[in-house]
Amino acid sequence: MTDTATARPIMPSLFFIGLLYGGMTVIAGVLGFKQVALGPLAVEAGIFAFLMLVVLSSTTAQLHGQAMANRLVMWGFVPLAVSAALVVFVLYLPPSDKMPLENIKAFETVTTQTPRIMMAGPVAYGVSLFLNVWIFSKLRGPEGGNTTAGLMVRGAIASALSQAIDTLIFITLAFYGEFPITSLLIGQMLAKVVLSLALVPFLITGFVSFAKWLDSRPAS
Repeated sequence: MTDTATARPIMPSLFFIGLLYGGMTVIAGVLGFKQVALGPLAVEAGIFAFLMLVVLSSTTAQLHGQAMANRLVMWGFVPLAVSAALVVFVLYLPPSDKMPLENIKAFETVTTQTPRIMMAGPVAYGVSLFLNVWIFSKLRGPEGGNTTAGLMVRGAIASALSQAIDTLIFITLAFYGEFPITSLLIGQMLAKVVLSLALVPFLITGFVSFAKWLDSRPAS
C-alpha cells in the first residue's frame, strides 16, 4: 500500500491498527455504562475496549517503535473529541415525535455525562496509554525483548500498571468528594489488573503475529 501523494509506503499493519484503535477509543465510553460480573469481580465493560487500546499501542511499539506508538496515542484524542462533539450536537437537536419516550430517555442516559466525567476520561486515557507505551518499551531492554515469553511478560506488566493508574486518575477526578471512593478504587483496580494479566499477554502476541503477517504480504 502506498501514499501516492508522498510516494511513501504505508505499512498495512499501521493502517489496520489505526482503524481499530480509533473505533476502540469511541466505543469504550459507551460500553462503560454496563457493569459485568466476572466471578467475584465487578468491572465496567469499557475495560475490554481499553485493553484493546493497550494491546494495539503495545503492538505498535513492538513493531514500529515507541515514537510511533506515542503518535498513535496522541491521534486517539481526535476520534474522542469528534465523537464527543457529535454527541453534544445530537443531544441539542429536538427528538422526533415518532421516537418513543423511553427510547429518548435511554439514549440520554447513555450519552449524557457530567463535566467531571467528560474531563476525567481523556485525562486518564492520555496518561495511562502514554505510560503503557513507556513501560512496555523500557522493559524491552538492550537485548530487544523479542521472545514470545518476553513479549507476554512486558505486555502484562505494562498493562497492569497503566490500568491501575488509569483507574486511580479516572475515579478520583470523576467522583472524589461525591461519595467514598476507596472500595470502588480497590475493586476496579483489582479487576483491571487481573484482566490485564489474564488477557493482554495472549492478545499482544496474537496481534503482533497478525501485524507481521499483514506486512509480509505482497503489495497489491
